[in-house]
Amino acid sequence: MDKTVGPKHALASKRFVMAVFAAMAPAAAALAADAAGVLSAANMNALQGLAPVSALGNTDPGKAALASNFKITGDIQSGAVTQPLLESFLDQRQQALRDDFITTVAYELADGLGSKLGDAYRKEATNNPPSGGDCKTLKFTSILPAVDRLIRFANATSYSDSNASKYFFANETLNGKEPVSVEAKVILTNLNGITNVFGNAYKPRVDSSNADRCGAREGDPCNPRPFQTEPNFTVYHGRNFCDSETTNSDTLEYLKASPALPSGHTTYGYMESLLLALLVPERYQQMVTRAAEYGNDRIVLGAHYAMDVVAGRTLAEYDLAQLLANKAGYVGVKPNVGMKSEDLEAIDDFREALAAARADLTAALKKGCGGEIADCAARDESRFADPAKNSALYEATQTYQLPVVFATNAEGTEDVAKLAPEAGYLLTTAFPNLTLAQANAILTVTEGRGGGFLDNGSAFGVYSRLNLYKAAEQAAALSERGNRSPRAR
Repeated sequence: MDKTVGPKHALASKRFVMAVFAAMAPAAAALAADAAGVLSAANMNALQGLAPVSALGNTDPGKAALASNFKITGDIQSGAVTQPLLESFLDQRQQALRDDFITTVAYELADGLGSKLGDAYRKEATNNPPSGGDCKTLKFTSILPAVDRLIRFANATSYSDSNASKYFFANETLNGKEPVSVEAKVILTNLNGITNVFGNAYKPRVDSSNADRCGAREGDPCNPRPFQTEPNFTVYHGRNFCDSETTNSDTLEYLKASPALPSGHTTYGYMESLLLALLVPERYQQMVTRAAEYGNDRIVLGAHYAMDVVAGRTLAEYDLAQLLANKAGYVGVKPNVGMKSEDLEAIDDFREALAAARADLTAALKKGCGGEIADCAARDESRFADPAKNSALYEATQTYQLPVVFATNAEGTEDVAKLAPEAGYLLTTAFPNLTLAQANAILTVTEGRGGGFLDNGSAFGVYSRLNLYKAAEQAAALSERGNRSPRAR
Protein backbone atom coordinates (compact mmCIF):
# COMPACT_ATOMS: atom_id res chain seq x y z
CA MET A 1 0.00 0.00 0.00
CA ASP A 2 1.29 3.48 -0.88
CA LYS A 3 1.62 6.13 1.75
CA THR A 4 2.48 9.79 1.81
CA VAL A 5 5.21 11.31 3.94
CA GLY A 6 4.32 14.79 5.16
CA PRO A 7 6.22 17.33 7.25
CA LYS A 8 5.19 15.64 10.50
CA HIS A 9 6.22 12.16 9.48
CA ALA A 10 9.60 10.48 9.32
CA LEU A 11 10.96 9.93 5.83
CA ALA A 12 10.99 6.20 6.41
CA SER A 13 10.65 3.70 9.18
CA LYS A 14 14.21 2.70 10.04
CA ARG A 15 14.22 0.05 7.33
CA PHE A 16 16.60 2.13 5.26
CA VAL A 17 20.23 1.25 5.09
CA MET A 18 20.20 -2.54 4.91
CA ALA A 19 17.77 -2.56 2.01
CA VAL A 20 19.40 0.30 0.17
CA PHE A 21 22.78 -1.19 -0.48
CA ALA A 22 21.20 -4.43 -1.61
CA ALA A 23 19.36 -2.40 -4.26
CA MET A 24 22.30 -0.33 -5.44
CA ALA A 25 24.24 -1.25 -8.52
CA PRO A 26 27.94 -1.93 -8.02
CA ALA A 27 28.52 0.35 -10.96
CA ALA A 28 26.66 3.19 -9.29
CA ALA A 29 28.77 2.76 -6.18
CA ALA A 30 31.92 2.81 -8.28
CA LEU A 31 30.81 5.95 -10.07
CA ALA A 32 30.37 7.69 -6.72
CA ALA A 33 34.10 7.61 -5.99
CA ASP A 34 36.18 10.72 -5.35
CA ALA A 35 36.71 13.28 -8.06
CA ALA A 36 40.01 13.16 -9.92
CA GLY A 37 41.38 16.36 -8.42
CA VAL A 38 41.08 18.91 -11.21
CA LEU A 39 38.43 19.94 -13.70
CA SER A 40 39.06 18.97 -17.31
CA ALA A 41 38.23 21.10 -20.33
CA ALA A 42 35.14 18.95 -20.87
CA ASN A 43 34.12 19.47 -17.22
CA MET A 44 34.43 23.22 -17.62
CA ASN A 45 32.22 23.16 -20.71
CA ALA A 46 29.57 21.29 -18.74
CA LEU A 47 29.70 23.78 -15.86
CA GLN A 48 29.44 26.71 -18.25
CA GLY A 49 26.51 25.15 -20.06
CA LEU A 50 24.53 24.36 -16.91
CA ALA A 51 25.41 27.60 -15.13
CA PRO A 52 22.14 29.45 -15.93
CA VAL A 53 20.51 27.33 -13.21
CA SER A 54 22.62 29.12 -10.61
CA ALA A 55 21.10 32.51 -11.47
CA LEU A 56 17.42 31.55 -11.60
CA GLY A 57 16.73 33.30 -8.31
CA ASN A 58 17.81 36.64 -9.78
CA THR A 59 14.76 37.20 -12.01
CA ASP A 60 11.01 36.83 -11.74
CA PRO A 61 10.89 34.34 -14.66
CA GLY A 62 13.66 32.35 -13.00
CA LYS A 63 11.85 32.29 -9.67
CA ALA A 64 8.67 31.20 -11.45
CA ALA A 65 10.59 28.38 -13.10
CA LEU A 66 11.94 27.21 -9.75
CA ALA A 67 8.48 27.25 -8.22
CA SER A 68 7.03 25.37 -11.17
CA ASN A 69 9.84 22.83 -11.03
CA PHE A 70 8.95 22.05 -7.42
CA LYS A 71 5.22 21.67 -8.08
CA ILE A 72 5.54 19.70 -11.31
CA THR A 73 8.02 17.31 -9.71
CA GLY A 74 5.75 16.70 -6.72
CA ASP A 75 2.70 16.19 -8.91
CA ILE A 76 4.48 13.66 -11.13
CA GLN A 77 5.89 11.73 -8.18
CA SER A 78 2.57 11.53 -6.36
CA GLY A 79 0.55 10.80 -9.48
CA ALA A 80 -1.51 13.98 -9.10
CA VAL A 81 -0.75 14.82 -12.74
CA THR A 82 -1.48 12.30 -15.47
CA GLN A 83 1.44 11.79 -17.83
CA PRO A 84 1.17 10.03 -21.21
CA LEU A 85 3.15 6.99 -20.05
CA LEU A 86 3.79 3.79 -21.99
CA GLU A 87 2.07 1.77 -19.26
CA SER A 88 -0.08 2.40 -16.21
CA PHE A 89 1.25 4.69 -13.50
CA LEU A 90 1.43 1.78 -11.05
CA ASP A 91 3.45 -0.26 -13.53
CA GLN A 92 5.67 2.75 -14.23
CA ARG A 93 6.45 3.01 -10.54
CA GLN A 94 7.70 -0.56 -10.64
CA GLN A 95 9.79 0.21 -13.72
CA ALA A 96 11.28 3.17 -11.87
CA LEU A 97 12.41 0.86 -9.07
CA ARG A 98 14.10 -1.39 -11.62
CA ASP A 99 15.65 1.54 -13.42
CA ASP A 100 17.46 2.72 -10.31
CA PHE A 101 19.96 -0.08 -10.94
CA ILE A 102 22.71 0.89 -13.41
CA THR A 103 23.78 -2.01 -15.60
CA THR A 104 26.57 -0.04 -17.40
CA VAL A 105 26.44 -1.83 -20.79
CA ALA A 106 22.85 -0.91 -21.71
CA TYR A 107 21.50 -4.25 -20.50
CA GLU A 108 18.44 -2.72 -18.82
CA LEU A 109 17.96 -0.09 -21.53
CA ALA A 110 18.06 -2.63 -24.35
CA ASP A 111 14.32 -3.27 -24.05
CA GLY A 112 14.00 -0.15 -26.22
CA LEU A 113 15.33 -2.28 -29.07
CA GLY A 114 12.07 -4.23 -28.98
CA SER A 115 11.02 -7.77 -28.22
CA LYS A 116 13.34 -9.55 -30.66
CA LEU A 117 16.36 -7.26 -30.80
CA GLY A 118 16.26 -6.52 -27.08
CA ASP A 119 16.43 -10.20 -26.25
CA ALA A 120 19.13 -10.70 -28.86
CA TYR A 121 21.20 -7.86 -27.41
CA ARG A 122 21.07 -9.30 -23.92
CA LYS A 123 21.90 -12.78 -25.16
CA GLU A 124 24.58 -12.03 -27.75
CA ALA A 125 26.11 -8.70 -26.68
CA THR A 126 26.27 -8.94 -22.88
CA ASN A 127 26.71 -11.48 -20.17
CA ASN A 128 23.35 -12.68 -18.92
CA PRO A 129 23.41 -12.75 -15.09
CA PRO A 130 21.22 -15.21 -13.25
CA SER A 131 17.74 -14.05 -12.28
CA GLY A 132 17.49 -12.77 -8.73
CA GLY A 133 21.21 -12.22 -8.32
CA ASP A 134 22.64 -10.22 -5.46
CA CYS A 135 22.70 -6.56 -6.55
CA LYS A 136 25.76 -5.94 -4.39
CA THR A 137 27.87 -8.26 -6.52
CA LEU A 138 25.98 -8.32 -9.81
CA LYS A 139 28.17 -7.10 -12.67
CA PHE A 140 27.47 -6.60 -16.35
CA THR A 141 30.00 -6.71 -19.14
CA SER A 142 29.82 -6.71 -22.90
CA ILE A 143 31.10 -9.77 -24.71
CA LEU A 144 31.70 -7.63 -27.80
CA PRO A 145 35.00 -5.77 -27.22
CA ALA A 146 34.27 -2.94 -29.66
CA VAL A 147 30.87 -2.30 -28.10
CA ASP A 148 32.30 -2.48 -24.59
CA ARG A 149 35.06 -0.02 -25.46
CA LEU A 150 32.63 2.46 -26.98
CA ILE A 151 30.08 2.37 -24.16
CA ARG A 152 32.62 2.52 -21.35
CA PHE A 153 34.42 5.51 -22.84
CA ALA A 154 31.24 7.46 -23.55
CA ASN A 155 29.84 6.68 -20.10
CA ALA A 156 33.05 7.81 -18.43
CA THR A 157 32.94 11.08 -20.36
CA SER A 158 29.38 11.95 -19.41
CA TYR A 159 29.78 10.68 -15.84
CA SER A 160 32.78 12.89 -15.30
CA ASP A 161 30.87 15.96 -16.46
CA SER A 162 27.76 15.07 -14.49
CA ASN A 163 29.63 14.39 -11.27
CA ALA A 164 31.72 17.55 -11.56
CA SER A 165 28.54 19.56 -12.09
CA LYS A 166 26.77 18.08 -9.06
CA TYR A 167 29.37 19.24 -6.59
CA PHE A 168 30.15 22.50 -8.35
CA PHE A 169 26.54 23.66 -8.17
CA ALA A 170 26.17 22.30 -4.65
CA ASN A 171 29.10 24.11 -3.02
CA GLU A 172 31.77 24.94 -5.62
CA THR A 173 33.88 21.89 -4.82
CA LEU A 174 35.30 18.96 -6.73
CA ASN A 175 33.87 16.29 -4.46
CA GLY A 176 32.09 18.02 -1.60
CA LYS A 177 35.17 19.36 0.15
CA GLU A 178 38.01 20.31 -2.25
CA PRO A 179 37.45 23.83 -3.65
CA VAL A 180 37.36 24.28 -7.40
CA SER A 181 39.78 26.63 -9.15
CA VAL A 182 39.33 30.39 -9.32
CA GLU A 183 38.70 29.96 -13.05
CA ALA A 184 35.74 27.71 -12.30
CA LYS A 185 34.36 30.04 -9.64
CA VAL A 186 34.29 32.85 -12.18
CA ILE A 187 31.56 30.95 -14.04
CA LEU A 188 29.13 31.69 -11.21
CA THR A 189 30.53 35.16 -10.54
CA ASN A 190 29.88 36.27 -14.12
CA LEU A 191 26.21 35.31 -13.81
CA ASN A 192 25.80 36.50 -10.24
CA GLY A 193 24.93 32.87 -9.60
CA ILE A 194 24.80 31.02 -6.30
CA THR A 195 25.37 27.48 -5.12
CA ASN A 196 22.67 25.32 -3.51
CA VAL A 197 19.89 26.86 -5.61
CA PHE A 198 17.41 24.13 -4.67
CA GLY A 199 18.34 24.29 -1.00
CA ASN A 200 17.60 28.01 -0.99
CA ALA A 201 14.39 27.69 -2.99
CA TYR A 202 13.02 24.50 -1.39
CA LYS A 203 13.81 24.31 2.28
CA PRO A 204 14.46 20.67 3.29
CA ARG A 205 11.78 19.12 5.47
CA VAL A 206 12.52 18.89 9.17
CA ASP A 207 12.53 15.10 8.92
CA SER A 208 15.21 15.10 6.20
CA SER A 209 18.41 14.63 8.17
CA ASN A 210 21.55 15.70 6.31
CA ALA A 211 19.40 17.06 3.48
CA ASP A 212 21.48 20.23 3.35
CA ARG A 213 24.85 18.51 3.52
CA CYS A 214 27.10 17.28 0.76
CA GLY A 215 28.50 14.73 3.15
CA ALA A 216 31.97 16.18 3.40
CA ARG A 217 31.94 18.50 6.41
CA GLU A 218 29.44 20.16 8.67
CA GLY A 219 27.67 23.05 6.97
CA ASP A 220 28.43 22.09 3.38
CA PRO A 221 25.43 23.18 1.32
CA CYS A 222 23.88 20.66 -1.03
CA ASN A 223 21.16 20.76 -3.65
CA PRO A 224 18.64 18.54 -1.79
CA ARG A 225 16.47 16.10 -3.72
CA PRO A 226 12.67 15.85 -3.96
CA PHE A 227 12.40 13.09 -1.36
CA GLN A 228 14.07 15.53 1.05
CA THR A 229 12.00 18.60 0.19
CA GLU A 230 8.59 17.72 -1.27
CA PRO A 231 5.88 18.11 1.43
CA ASN A 232 3.82 15.17 0.18
CA PHE A 233 6.43 12.69 -0.94
CA THR A 234 4.76 9.35 -1.71
CA VAL A 235 6.34 6.11 -0.53
CA TYR A 236 5.46 2.97 -2.46
CA HIS A 237 6.42 -0.69 -2.38
CA GLY A 238 7.75 -2.95 -5.10
CA ARG A 239 10.70 -5.00 -6.28
CA ASN A 240 14.04 -3.75 -7.50
CA PHE A 241 16.11 -4.94 -10.45
CA CYS A 242 17.27 -7.97 -8.48
CA ASP A 243 13.68 -8.87 -7.56
CA SER A 244 14.13 -7.97 -3.90
CA GLU A 245 11.26 -6.36 -2.01
CA THR A 246 11.88 -2.69 -1.30
CA THR A 247 10.32 0.76 -1.24
CA ASN A 248 11.31 3.81 -3.19
CA SER A 249 12.39 5.56 0.01
CA ASP A 250 14.63 2.61 0.92
CA THR A 251 16.09 2.72 -2.56
CA LEU A 252 16.81 6.45 -2.28
CA GLU A 253 18.60 6.32 1.06
CA TYR A 254 22.05 6.21 -0.55
CA LEU A 255 21.35 9.57 -2.22
CA LYS A 256 20.74 11.58 0.95
CA ALA A 257 24.13 13.27 0.79
CA SER A 258 24.29 13.48 -3.02
CA PRO A 259 23.45 16.79 -4.76
CA ALA A 260 20.50 16.76 -7.15
CA LEU A 261 21.55 18.70 -10.27
CA PRO A 262 22.02 17.27 -12.85
CA SER A 263 20.50 13.79 -12.79
CA GLY A 264 23.41 11.39 -13.23
CA HIS A 265 21.08 8.48 -13.96
CA THR A 266 19.42 10.52 -16.71
CA THR A 267 22.79 11.44 -18.21
CA TYR A 268 23.75 7.77 -18.18
CA GLY A 269 20.36 6.66 -19.55
CA TYR A 270 20.46 9.08 -22.45
CA MET A 271 24.09 8.37 -23.29
CA GLU A 272 23.61 4.60 -23.50
CA SER A 273 20.20 4.82 -25.17
CA LEU A 274 21.53 7.21 -27.81
CA LEU A 275 24.49 4.95 -28.45
CA LEU A 276 22.08 2.07 -29.11
CA ALA A 277 20.06 4.39 -31.34
CA LEU A 278 23.18 5.11 -33.39
CA LEU A 279 24.22 1.48 -33.44
CA VAL A 280 20.74 0.25 -34.42
CA PRO A 281 19.16 3.14 -36.40
CA GLU A 282 16.09 1.04 -37.14
CA ARG A 283 15.15 1.60 -33.47
CA TYR A 284 16.31 5.20 -33.15
CA GLN A 285 12.95 6.65 -32.11
CA GLN A 286 12.21 3.83 -29.69
CA MET A 287 15.61 4.20 -28.05
CA VAL A 288 15.23 7.94 -27.48
CA THR A 289 11.81 7.11 -26.03
CA ARG A 290 13.48 4.65 -23.67
CA ALA A 291 15.89 7.41 -22.64
CA ALA A 292 12.97 9.75 -21.95
CA GLU A 293 11.22 7.06 -19.89
CA TYR A 294 14.39 6.32 -17.93
CA GLY A 295 14.88 9.98 -17.07
CA ASN A 296 11.23 10.43 -16.17
CA ASP A 297 11.47 7.42 -13.86
CA ARG A 298 13.87 9.42 -11.70
CA ILE A 299 11.00 11.83 -10.98
CA VAL A 300 8.50 9.01 -10.44
CA LEU A 301 10.90 7.44 -7.95
CA GLY A 302 11.41 10.73 -6.08
CA ALA A 303 15.12 11.05 -6.80
CA HIS A 304 15.09 14.12 -9.03
CA TYR A 305 13.30 17.28 -10.11
CA ALA A 306 12.16 17.89 -13.66
CA MET A 307 15.03 20.38 -14.07
CA ASP A 308 17.57 17.71 -13.10
CA VAL A 309 16.24 15.42 -15.81
CA VAL A 310 16.25 18.09 -18.52
CA ALA A 311 19.78 19.04 -17.49
CA GLY A 312 20.93 15.42 -17.59
CA ARG A 313 19.43 14.90 -21.03
CA THR A 314 21.01 18.08 -22.35
CA LEU A 315 24.41 17.17 -20.98
CA ALA A 316 24.34 13.68 -22.49
CA GLU A 317 23.34 14.93 -25.93
CA TYR A 318 25.94 17.69 -25.81
CA ASP A 319 28.72 15.33 -24.73
CA LEU A 320 27.87 12.69 -27.30
CA ALA A 321 27.88 15.28 -30.08
CA GLN A 322 31.35 16.46 -28.99
CA LEU A 323 32.57 12.87 -29.04
CA LEU A 324 31.10 12.25 -32.47
CA ALA A 325 32.76 15.43 -33.73
CA ASN A 326 36.08 14.16 -32.32
CA LYS A 327 36.54 17.39 -30.38
CA ALA A 328 39.82 17.94 -28.57
CA GLY A 329 39.42 17.40 -24.85
CA TYR A 330 36.80 14.70 -25.47
CA VAL A 331 38.72 12.20 -27.60
CA GLY A 332 42.35 11.19 -27.32
CA VAL A 333 42.27 11.55 -23.53
CA LYS A 334 40.95 9.50 -20.65
CA PRO A 335 37.91 11.15 -19.10
CA ASN A 336 38.56 12.89 -15.81
CA VAL A 337 36.84 10.40 -13.53
CA GLY A 338 37.29 9.42 -9.92
CA MET A 339 36.32 5.80 -10.50
CA LYS A 340 39.07 3.31 -11.27
CA SER A 341 40.02 4.04 -14.86
CA GLU A 342 43.36 2.35 -15.35
CA ASP A 343 41.71 -0.11 -17.74
CA LEU A 344 39.81 2.61 -19.62
CA GLU A 345 41.19 2.95 -23.12
CA ALA A 346 41.23 6.39 -24.70
CA ILE A 347 39.49 6.66 -28.07
CA ASP A 348 41.07 8.90 -30.69
CA ASP A 349 38.35 8.65 -33.36
CA PHE A 350 34.94 8.15 -31.83
CA ARG A 351 33.01 7.80 -35.12
CA GLU A 352 35.47 5.13 -36.24
CA ALA A 353 35.04 3.32 -32.91
CA LEU A 354 31.27 3.50 -33.29
CA ALA A 355 31.45 2.05 -36.80
CA ALA A 356 33.50 -0.88 -35.49
CA ALA A 357 31.03 -1.42 -32.67
CA ARG A 358 28.09 -1.32 -35.10
CA ALA A 359 29.66 -3.98 -37.31
CA ASP A 360 30.15 -6.34 -34.36
CA LEU A 361 26.73 -5.62 -32.87
CA THR A 362 24.91 -6.04 -36.18
CA ALA A 363 26.41 -9.49 -36.64
CA ALA A 364 25.51 -10.45 -33.07
CA LEU A 365 21.94 -9.19 -33.38
CA LYS A 366 21.38 -11.00 -36.68
CA LYS A 367 22.54 -14.19 -35.03
CA GLY A 368 20.43 -13.64 -31.94
CA CYS A 369 17.17 -12.74 -33.69
CA GLY A 370 17.64 -15.07 -36.64
CA GLY A 371 17.05 -12.55 -39.40
CA GLU A 372 17.81 -9.14 -40.84
CA ILE A 373 17.92 -6.21 -38.43
CA ALA A 374 15.06 -4.32 -40.08
CA ASP A 375 12.78 -7.36 -39.95
CA CYS A 376 13.64 -8.11 -36.32
CA ALA A 377 13.21 -4.45 -35.38
CA ALA A 378 9.66 -4.50 -36.73
CA ARG A 379 8.74 -7.62 -34.73
CA ASP A 380 8.02 -5.87 -31.47
CA GLU A 381 5.43 -6.65 -28.84
CA SER A 382 7.00 -4.52 -26.10
CA ARG A 383 5.67 -1.34 -24.53
CA PHE A 384 7.54 0.56 -27.27
CA ALA A 385 5.44 -0.92 -30.09
CA ASP A 386 2.99 2.02 -30.26
CA PRO A 387 4.50 5.06 -32.05
CA ALA A 388 1.74 7.36 -30.81
CA LYS A 389 2.50 6.52 -27.18
CA ASN A 390 6.24 6.84 -27.77
CA SER A 391 5.82 10.29 -29.30
CA ALA A 392 3.50 11.48 -26.54
CA LEU A 393 5.87 10.42 -23.76
CA TYR A 394 8.88 11.94 -25.46
CA GLU A 395 7.07 15.25 -26.03
CA ALA A 396 5.86 15.39 -22.43
CA THR A 397 9.42 15.14 -21.12
CA GLN A 398 10.94 17.78 -23.40
CA THR A 399 10.12 20.77 -21.19
CA TYR A 400 7.83 19.32 -18.50
CA GLN A 401 5.86 22.53 -19.13
CA LEU A 402 8.38 24.53 -17.13
CA PRO A 403 7.88 28.24 -17.85
CA VAL A 404 10.04 30.30 -20.17
CA VAL A 405 13.03 31.98 -18.53
CA PHE A 406 14.78 33.53 -21.56
CA ALA A 407 11.95 35.20 -23.49
CA THR A 408 14.14 36.33 -26.39
CA ASN A 409 14.73 32.70 -27.37
CA ALA A 410 11.16 31.53 -26.90
CA GLU A 411 9.93 32.41 -30.36
CA GLY A 412 11.08 30.79 -33.61
CA THR A 413 14.06 28.50 -33.87
CA GLU A 414 17.76 28.81 -33.24
CA ASP A 415 20.10 27.94 -36.10
CA VAL A 416 21.75 24.69 -35.07
CA ALA A 417 24.32 24.88 -37.88
CA LYS A 418 25.43 28.27 -36.60
CA LEU A 419 25.36 27.66 -32.85
CA ALA A 420 26.08 23.95 -32.47
CA PRO A 421 27.07 22.46 -35.85
CA GLU A 422 28.39 19.25 -34.30
CA ALA A 423 24.84 18.37 -33.19
CA GLY A 424 24.16 17.08 -36.69
CA TYR A 425 26.34 14.06 -36.00
CA LEU A 426 23.57 12.78 -33.73
CA LEU A 427 21.70 12.13 -36.99
CA THR A 428 24.34 11.57 -39.68
CA THR A 429 25.97 8.78 -37.68
CA ALA A 430 22.69 6.88 -37.80
CA PHE A 431 21.59 8.03 -41.27
CA PRO A 432 24.84 8.32 -43.27
CA ASN A 433 23.10 9.37 -46.48
CA LEU A 434 22.53 12.78 -44.89
CA THR A 435 25.07 15.58 -45.02
CA LEU A 436 25.89 17.41 -41.82
CA ALA A 437 24.18 20.49 -43.24
CA GLN A 438 20.99 18.52 -43.90
CA ALA A 439 21.07 17.03 -40.42
CA ASN A 440 21.47 20.42 -38.77
CA ALA A 441 18.64 21.82 -40.89
CA ILE A 442 16.41 18.99 -39.67
CA LEU A 443 17.41 19.60 -36.06
CA THR A 444 16.56 23.28 -36.51
CA VAL A 445 13.07 22.85 -37.98
CA THR A 446 12.13 20.19 -35.44
CA GLU A 447 13.32 22.11 -32.38
CA GLY A 448 11.06 22.20 -29.36
CA ARG A 449 10.00 25.32 -27.51
CA GLY A 450 12.85 27.70 -26.75
CA GLY A 451 13.64 30.00 -23.86
CA GLY A 452 13.83 27.28 -21.22
CA PHE A 453 15.97 27.53 -18.11
CA LEU A 454 19.09 26.43 -20.03
CA ASP A 455 18.33 28.06 -23.37
CA ASN A 456 20.19 31.33 -22.83
CA GLY A 457 21.50 31.61 -26.39
CA SER A 458 24.54 29.39 -25.87
CA ALA A 459 25.50 26.36 -27.95
CA PHE A 460 24.83 24.19 -24.92
CA GLY A 461 21.39 25.71 -24.53
CA VAL A 462 20.42 24.64 -28.05
CA TYR A 463 20.77 20.99 -27.01
CA SER A 464 18.07 21.50 -24.39
CA ARG A 465 15.50 22.05 -27.14
CA LEU A 466 16.56 19.37 -29.65
CA ASN A 467 13.70 17.00 -30.46
CA LEU A 468 15.50 13.86 -31.56
CA TYR A 469 12.26 11.89 -31.93
CA LYS A 470 10.87 14.21 -34.61
CA ALA A 471 14.31 14.78 -36.10
CA ALA A 472 14.90 11.05 -36.55
CA GLU A 473 11.59 10.68 -38.39
CA GLN A 474 12.57 13.36 -40.89
CA ALA A 475 16.15 12.13 -41.13
CA ALA A 476 15.05 8.60 -41.98
CA ALA A 477 12.61 9.85 -44.61
CA LEU A 478 15.12 12.24 -46.21
CA SER A 479 17.85 9.63 -46.13
CA GLU A 480 15.59 7.27 -48.09
CA ARG A 481 14.18 9.66 -50.68
CA GLY A 482 17.16 11.83 -51.55
CA ASN A 483 18.10 15.44 -51.12
CA ARG A 484 14.83 17.32 -50.66
CA SER A 485 14.76 20.00 -48.00
CA PRO A 486 13.43 19.10 -44.56
CA ARG A 487 9.86 20.14 -43.94
CA ALA A 488 8.97 22.62 -41.22
CA ARG A 489 6.87 21.53 -38.28
